[in-house]
Parts: sequence; structure tokens; C-alpha cells
Amino acid sequence: MLAAEHVLCYLRGTWNQTIRYSRDSHENPNVLWGWVDADWAGDTDTRRFHTGYILTMNGGPISWKSPRQDNVSLSTSKAEFVAASLAGQEAIYLRETLTDFGFSQTKLTLLYEDNLACVAMSENPVRRKFSRHIDICKYYVRELVLNGFLKLVPLRTHKMVADALTESLPSPAFVGHHQIMTGHASFAARLLLCVGG
Repeated sequence: MLAAEHVLCYLRGTWNQTIRYSRDSHENPNVLWGWVDADWAGDTDTRRFHTGYILTMNGGPISWKSPRQDNVSLSTSKAEFVAASLAGQEAIYLRETLTDFGFSQTKLTLLYEDNLACVAMSENPVRRKFSRHIDICKYYVRELVLNGFLKLVPLRTHKMVADALTESLPSPAFVGHHQIMTGHASFAARLLLCVGG
């Protein structure tokens, strides 16, 4: 009953919340980009990490997910790499779908990532000391980067909007990320214009 009351309170307090899409001059219109993140062994029963990604276009999200990862990761860089691979799969699916609708993605799809080791592993396979324990199937994200479909872009942790999908945040941080996620606030649009091919 307490859970049901909590849901009803949530619905009463958020009935006017919306997702806003726009093609203003500050963002690239019809360009797919997003954020990806993983928490630190957030599931206390299994110690598995949670992935969180949000893919957005024209100021609002078009795909998001927050699943628990299939296996226990031995490091945060592996968990972030697994999360990036999952987000990369969704990005490729959306790129193909957008092409079918006449919105071909001619530039790299930028994914903002707050783990520098993960970003480095996506571009450089030489760092075997840090990545040898990662399953071969998780290297999908590296193939996407090498083939020119995707680019992981470093982002400071406090600006990681996908944190709202993987962690319990203080109210001000959650509200700020929520505003960006739903298109009611801009996310450093100048970065979108300057980074990537």
C-alpha cells in the first residue's frame, strides 16, 4: 500500500512534466547523440553494475534504458565499457532507423562518457593491462569507433546526465539532469557543434 501511495504521489506531482523537442539554432537538428554511464556495483545482492544510457535528438530523448548488467564486472572501466557497448548497439539501430526515415546520420554519433579508461579503450587496443579481462563480445564499441560510427567523448562526472538512470542523486542534481533529459534545459550545445566528425 505504501508503494502504491508513493506512485500516486509521484503521478500527482509530475502530471504536467513533458518531453520537449525543438530544432533551435543552438543544437544540430536531426543529429543523434547521448550519454552513457554505469554505477559502482549498485546492486547490493549481486554486486552487478547498472547501465544507463540516453540517446537524444532535437533536444529530447528518443531512447533510454537502465538495465542491470548480465555479469559482475571486475572494474569500473569494464562496467563502463559494457555500458558503452550496449548504448552503441542502440545507436546503430537508431542510425539505421533514421536513415530509413530520410535522416541519415552523416557524422559520428557522440556518446558522452565519464570514465577516461573506457574512452581510451574505445580508441586504443594497446592498453591490454587494463582491458585484458574484458570479454571479446564487449569490444563491439571499439569496432564502432574504428568504423567511424561512434565516438566516446570524455565528460566530467558531475555533468553526466545518465547518472539519473544509475544512481540515487541529491535533489538539485537530479532536477538539473531531468531538465536536460526532457529537453527543458540545454546541455552544452557548443560541445556538440565542435566535437566529432
